[in-house]
Amino acid sequence: MTAFVMGRTLGLLVCTHCHATVRAIKRSRAFCPRCGAPVHERRPHSVATTTALLLSAALLYVPANLLPVMHMHTLLSEEDDTIMSGVLSLIQEGSWPLALLVFVASIVVPLLKLIAMGWLMFAVIRQSPGNALQRSKLFRLVEFIGRWSMLDVYAISLLVALVQIRSLATIRVGLGALAFGAVVVLTMLAAQSFDERVLWDIRSDG
Repeated sequence: MTAFVMGRTLGLLVCTHCHATVRAIKRSRAFCPRCGAPVHERRPHSVATTTALLLSAALLYVPANLLPVMHMHTLLSEEDDTIMSGVLSLIQEGSWPLALLVFVASIVVPLLKLIAMGWLMFAVIRQSPGNALQRSKLFRLVEFIGRWSMLDVYAISLLVALVQIRSLATIRVGLGALAFGAVVVLTMLAAQSFDERVLWDIRSDG
């Protein structure tokens, strides 16, 4: 089995801001010589902060999908639409590619990010043995997807604009859209606040 050597055992730390390798200094506060940011063996309160943000995002995911994301007003009627009802409307109109984009970007991707981050946090809190490399790769995938998180919001905006143009209706943003935007922001912050290095602090199998 390959033995992994931690940088801190060699007296080395990594700045989480500019990713410079810094020689550890035995004092209460150390700073990166390149960017001046505080350097820590592990980011303080990373697990607690990430868990709080993740739980908040998970709670808001429910109203984001159940509450209307838009209120449509026409000369003849008024109607509320959730994300899923908007997807179904696009399918009925034959816009399969757009319906698939909205469904994946607005429902599937946020849910998978929550599940992946939740599983990682569970493993860290419970100190569950496992493959640290695979977990690290999973986190980096979530982090990479997070860089495209605004695609979720663009998909909702596209859905609203398309409905407005096709029906010549007046559209107002619903509470579901606000909850959805909060989910996107909270998941991004959760990934940013998580210190990936804690994954390597868990004892591996064997």
